[in-house]
Amino acid sequence: MTHDPNCIFCKIIDGEIPSAKVYEDEDVFAFLDISQVTKGHTLIVPKTHVKNIYETKEDVASTLFARVPKVARAIEKAFNPIGMNVLSNTGEFAGQSVFHLHIHLIPRYDESDGFDAKWITHNDDYTNDERSAIAQTISENI
Repeated sequence: MTHDPNCIFCKIIDGEIPSAKVYEDEDVFAFLDISQVTKGHTLIVPKTHVKNIYETKEDVASTLFARVPKVARAIEKAFNPIGMNVLSNTGEFAGQSVFHLHIHLIPRYDESDGFDAKWITHNDDYTNDERSAIAQTISENI
């Protein structure tokens, strides 16, 4: 497994920095986000150091994302939220502040729980032909 000695999440995984561990296996580590945007806000990280989703090999991503339902169900059982946001920020502009891939599980309790992930839709900004061209461009890069 790759490891970055300067990465705060690598240090948490190695036990050099304390954390509130929720789950651990040989490939994945989950712990409470120190910010606790909402009660139970949990981060799931691969033990292999990868900066973001762009640099992640498919096997690492598969293993990481396979643990998301297990931890999400545990949060649901423990705190009975009415919903949950599952997200990952890639790049500083998108809000990534720790450059070790991580998935946020943010339980939702009501409109005033401290988290707002709303966006403006742009359905009318693109014709069907433009959407097809966008999809084609992405497909050509896979």
